[in-house]
Amino acid sequence: MKLNEIRDNEGSTKNRMRVGRGIGSGKGKTGGRGVKGQKARTGVAIKGFEGGQMPLHRRLPKRGFNKPNAIELNEVNVGRIQQAVEAGKLDQAAPVTVETLVAAGVVSKPRDGVKILGVGELKAKLSFQVHGASKSAVEAIEKAGGSVTLLGAVAQA
Repeated sequence: MKLNEIRDNEGSTKNRMRVGRGIGSGKGKTGGRGVKGQKARTGVAIKGFEGGQMPLHRRLPKRGFNKPNAIELNEVNVGRIQQAVEAGKLDQAAPVTVETLVAAGVVSKPRDGVKILGVGELKAKLSFQVHGASKSAVEAIEKAGGSVTLLGAVAQA
């Protein structure tokens, strides 16, 4: 093989259709735009236009507020953590952190941290270092003999 012999596979590239280049081209005259009207012209952006009627997206009220610096936490139930312990994916001796939960496959991405929720039953004695925990989760963890250390400025709720 030589450099001057290298070329694309047959059919891998296709020539661009040049519109408006005569009737014989198959895309002449109107250039595939149909006949007359506003959409046949250049520089038209209709999108949500409804013939002069107030468009739906402007008729509906604006609601809510998206906090620009909102933190996005993974929410994990204590029952799910117990399943991971029983499956041997979480070590009971080591503290449970975002990194250990990602490594165990309990959460897929670290995001901004983890909040523990209280659904399910926890039998293993674990120490948690997480960004948040519900009251029921803290009760379940302490009942099993574990402890919870909150990181960051996320309050219990």
